[in-house]
Amino acid sequence: MKKLTILCCSLLSMQTTKAQGPEVTSWIQNTTATNPSYPSLISNCQLVQYSATQVYVSCTCIPGYSIGPWTGNPNTPANQNFVFKITRNPVQNTGTATVVGLGHIGVWKNGVSIFNVSDAASYNNAGVWFRNAYFWEGPGFDACLGHPQQQGEYHHHVSPTCLYDQSDSTHHSPLIGYAFDGFPVYGAYGHSNPTDTTSPIIRIKSSYVVSTNTTRVNGPAVNSTYPEGCFIQDFAYVAGSGDLDDRNGRFCYTREYPTGTYAYFVTIDNNLNPVFPYTFYGTYYGVVQTGNTGPGGGHVTISETTTVYSPVATGLNESNNDIKFEFMPNPVQDYEYIYFSPESKNNIKGSLYDAKGQLVQTIENMQPSISYTLDMTKYSEGMYFLHLESGDKKVIQKIIKTK
Repeated sequence: MKKLTILCCSLLSMQTTKAQGPEVTSWIQNTTATNPSYPSLISNCQLVQYSATQVYVSCTCIPGYSIGPWTGNPNTPANQNFVFKITRNPVQNTGTATVVGLGHIGVWKNGVSIFNVSDAASYNNAGVWFRNAYFWEGPGFDACLGHPQQQGEYHHHVSPTCLYDQSDSTHHSPLIGYAFDGFPVYGAYGHSNPTDTTSPIIRIKSSYVVSTNTTRVNGPAVNSTYPEGCFIQDFAYVAGSGDLDDRNGRFCYTREYPTGTYAYFVTIDNNLNPVFPYTFYGTYYGVVQTGNTGPGGGHVTISETTTVYSPVATGLNESNNDIKFEFMPNPVQDYEYIYFSPESKNNIKGSLYDAKGQLVQTIENMQPSISYTLDMTKYSEGMYFLHLESGDKKVIQKIIKTK
């Protein structure tokens, strides 16, 4: 994690605000760039504000990567104008655990909603055998494994494949979101020993196994129409069979939390396919704040003095990493894909110039371990230059646009 320091106190609030931690700095911010597939929609997070105890994230719920189409899904993504509230001091809930319900249960670092394992339907609407969203709705997911619901809320039930490089099995996966109890959500890879950051990197495995029973009490028999795993109740938690607890989480040390934290993980198999329960599951580990969930949830009113987080203005002490990225395809006909490695600098600005030196597009605050899409469809064929800058580092990538 980058070393963070506060240069001064806020003269407006006349109070001390604790140093920015990952719950403040991890968000992908953007105020101008639109989604490549829906150019009328601003993408990612537009504003991050924080106090000593809370972070408020304003976002559209529209990602920066290309989305759609959705086979059999008539819904259209729309700006949700969310303001989510994330506690900076998450604590274990020692009382009655809060059930992970329907709708948004957390938020990915690009401001897109996290949904749970269910599609909200059950066999014959009897409320007994609940449908596994990945099985029933998965064929209609787009290439990034997301889709919009009826009100246009784009979301992922499973590992958001376009948000980070889930094929990178050599590094601890990045922090990719937060549950609404304030605990972080990580990608699919971590250390074999959760409290030893020098231990080997492994794919973190779920501790749920699918039943081999061929009958279901008050439900359909296992057959080609209702195969094992199509219902949530087809799975059972077997302690010790994987790396995670029944919530799909564990206590661990990470780059962002070097002294340790409870954290949730997304789970995938060797072929990068989502594995039940996909994200966090069942009940929240921590205390869930009001305002994010339930009817009208996600439109929190800020009633305290806050500081606006800006990667430039808040005085971050950046380490001297280079800008490290992968770039394909080149030449390009339609969309260029850029992936920044985990060792790359943070908060990279991209500026695209044509052969005449005219600025034609900018992308703000690009982050390591994230894939970005550069829409080249609206430009004529020829040569372009992408300038990537962060602090005192700058690289230029030549792009050839063809028909």
